[in-house]
Amino acid sequence: MNLPAHPVITIVGGGFAGTALALQLRRQPTLAGAEIHLIEPREAPGPGLAYTARRAEYLLNVRPGALSLYSNEPHHFAQWLARQPENSGGTPEFASRATYGRYLREELATVLAPTAGPAGVQWHCTTAVAAPLQPNGQRAVQLADGTTIASDSVVLALGNFPPPPPAGPDLRYLHHPGFHADPWAAGNLRRIGPDEQVLLIGSGLTSVDVLLALRHDGHQAPITVVARHGRWPAAHEPATAPYPNFYSAMAHETTVNGAVAVFKRELRAAAARGIGWQPVLDALRPDLGRIWAVWPLAEQHRFLQHLAGLWAVARHRSPPENAAAVVALAAAGLMQLHMGTVREILPEGPLLRVRVGPHGEAGSWLTAQHVINCAGPLLDYARIADPLVVSLREAGDLVPDPLRLGLLTDPHGALLDDENRAAPGLFTLGSSRRPAYFESTAVPELRLQAAALAGHLGKS
Repeated sequence: MNLPAHPVITIVGGGFAGTALALQLRRQPTLAGAEIHLIEPREAPGPGLAYTARRAEYLLNVRPGALSLYSNEPHHFAQWLARQPENSGGTPEFASRATYGRYLREELATVLAPTAGPAGVQWHCTTAVAAPLQPNGQRAVQLADGTTIASDSVVLALGNFPPPPPAGPDLRYLHHPGFHADPWAAGNLRRIGPDEQVLLIGSGLTSVDVLLALRHDGHQAPITVVARHGRWPAAHEPATAPYPNFYSAMAHETTVNGAVAVFKRELRAAAARGIGWQPVLDALRPDLGRIWAVWPLAEQHRFLQHLAGLWAVARHRSPPENAAAVVALAAAGLMQLHMGTVREILPEGPLLRVRVGPHGEAGSWLTAQHVINCAGPLLDYARIADPLVVSLREAGDLVPDPLRLGLLTDPHGALLDDENRAAPGLFTLGSSRRPAYFESTAVPELRLQAAALAGHLGKS
């Protein structure tokens, strides 16, 4: 397809991925005359869900040096952070997520209309509900406010969706005032009284944040945490020199066992030199997508079944102060961890009864006034009820992958339709591309996706 003289590009989603793409599109010389629209319903585009909460206790779990919006300017965020008045005495090792949200807002503001003039990015504070293909090859992006944008390219930067219901088939608990389906919903945690019983489902980074937020708000009662494997995220160690890349030894391993064997061999070699496991694991990061891609579907499924939980604990680490706070809460008896899976949740007046146990066993019952779902996001696009997703799915333009990790795409991020062809004018980036990369949520990966997609759209 030849690039129109004045292409219209619509980005649906104004979190990190959408922000990075908008900035990269404005850096493309061939798109100087492009009309770019950004659809984001929050009060300000840029931070998205991950970096909106104005809580100082919510920390980034990555050091500033890895969080620049631009891969060719790796110190961009660190330098911005050092210039902030609150950091005159020195920059923090792990900045707050709210601070990072401010960084994203300020960068995006440089290209938003009218600040950036006629070529600026036009922000629509609403949602997109449909994007049907028109006879002329364009997509008619229909917005909830009644606006329609005739677009040559539509990019889905939808981010993560709230966790799915943790138990069934009786779903009455979803309507109980004590059930919190989305831990990030504005004001959600502040509805909880200081002495009320709380149960968290999951022990990942979200659960850590919720624990710290409740304590910050003055919650005093012991908190129960239910987690399948009973593991908390590992703590970051002090920054060290990087471990040598060993992708060449991993490149042709087409089985999980083979890849694990290579990894264990590197662990032993590192230990012999007094190097811990963290740098060894981090050395894999630039090549994770390539390692994942050579595994057959059955091996990818095997990894998800047996190792994904352990990988998440080791790979997505917690700032040291957060990890120490969790240990202190447990030691003081203010947090109790139960291993098991939530099998059933039943309303009982003002309380919720939660059955926890392994598959096929009755398990035990726990009771709380509030149950907060801190499990991972809903990845299965066959179950996502967002109107835009539903309409594209029903049209055959959007196809969930077999492992239900995200969407089927081509190497450029174009959505594949139900006949495995690139759906005209439809692209995606971010967490929806997990099927291609396995990990597709962190800043270093997303900024590369944004730059590559902007370059591709500038050549189309």
